[in-house]
Amino acid sequence: MNLNPKINNSNIPIKKKKLGFMYYLKRDFFLYLLLLLPITYFLIFKYAPMYGILIAFKDYNIFDGIAKSKWIGLSAFKELFGMKDFYRVLRNTLMLNGLDLIAGFPAPIILAIIINEINIVWYKKLSQTLLYLPHFLSWVIVGGIAYQIFSTTGLVNGVLHKLGITSIPFLSEKWHWLATYIGIGIWQSVGWGTIIYLAAITGINKELYEAAEVDGAGRLQRIWHITLPGIKPTIVILLILQLGRLVSIGFDRPYVLGNYLVQDFSDVISTFVYRVGLGSGNFTQATAVGLFQSVVSLILLLAANFVAEKTGEQGIW
Repeated sequence: MNLNPKINNSNIPIKKKKLGFMYYLKRDFFLYLLLLLPITYFLIFKYAPMYGILIAFKDYNIFDGIAKSKWIGLSAFKELFGMKDFYRVLRNTLMLNGLDLIAGFPAPIILAIIINEINIVWYKKLSQTLLYLPHFLSWVIVGGIAYQIFSTTGLVNGVLHKLGITSIPFLSEKWHWLATYIGIGIWQSVGWGTIIYLAAITGINKELYEAAEVDGAGRLQRIWHITLPGIKPTIVILLILQLGRLVSIGFDRPYVLGNYLVQDFSDVISTFVYRVGLGSGNFTQATAVGLFQSVVSLILLLAANFVAEKTGEQGIW
């Protein structure tokens, strides 16, 4: 005999009452309230502007507005793909982002591992602070510093001139500019990326390192067999996101560091949109370029995520 009515001794499963959305809303009201702010931000600044995509398919007139402008279909894209300048800026965008990926992506991983191996606490904290400070400088400031240091009359060439060495055209010859552009980009962003990987390293079980040390594993062996596998999911996710941005490039960095002498390399999609859209007033063409850029980025992101999941790695969703 079941003396406790709360205990079910039979094999009949107890049906639990399904709780509705209002129950969870009342229970976690303040959490939903906090979520309201980011949702509102995305709706206003991310989703609402998507209405402007229609400009790419219309002969947009600023006085008529989007709704009253004449439909032209895919004419803007046909004109775009027939322009030689478009393929040049697309090539430059892929080249700069590709070099950033090759040279810049491993840099924060290596730096995070080096900092993690430092045993002096105050030196480790000081290094972290100094390394991620450049991330908070705008590219206008970084560009000004770069011109003061690397221009033909800058600090580096001034020292080389006094030593009797020929000046190096860091910012006035396209191949030297390319190396300078990548190097400055790594310097500006490597510290911020290092924080992400250091946080991932912190989550690794310390007992694994102790067990490996007892078994006689050296420092490099511990890094190779414990640290790198431990941060592998983080590396894969950030790599997928980086691949998704392969066609997207910020405006400020190439615009500030570039000049007419290196325009063969510095002219990218973002500067092309600025020149065509604001400079020439061709908003239809500029919107078409932006839409093309977004669609290709989405395809690359989905493809990278698909490949990661098929190879047994964790994707971004």
